[in-house]
Amino acid sequence: MRELVKAFKALSDETRIRILNLLLERECCVCEVMQVLNISEPRASRNLSALYDAGFLKLRRLGLWALYSIDKEGLKEHYADLVEAVNKALEGNETALQDRQRLKKAQRIGPGCVVGTSQ
Repeated sequence: MRELVKAFKALSDETRIRILNLLLERECCVCEVMQVLNISEPRASRNLSALYDAGFLKLRRLGLWALYSIDKEGLKEHYADLVEAVNKALEGNETALQDRQRLKKAQRIGPGCVVGTSQ
C-alpha cells in the first residue's frame, strides 16, 4: 500500500507531470528539464528524484551527466498504467504541447549539458 501512496504522491505535482510529459518523448538530463520548464536546478533535481524514488524513472550516468528516462522495462504493471493514463490525459493539453515543442528545440551538445536552443 505504501508504494501506491508514494506513486500517487509523486504524480500529485504539476511539475512532475510536466517532467513525465518530457520523458514520454525522450531521455533528458537535469539541465534540459530546467531549460524546457524554466525551473531552477534544485527544483528540477528534487522533482526528478521524487519520480525516481517512486519507481517511475531510471537513471543512466554518462560521465558527469545524469540522464533520466521512464523505466519502461522496470515499471510495475500498475505504474505503467498510471504513466499511460498521464499520457492520455495530456493529449491536447496546451502546456504539455508547448513543453514538448520546447524539448524538440533543446540542443544537447554531445553528451553534455544544454547550452541553448536550436532555431
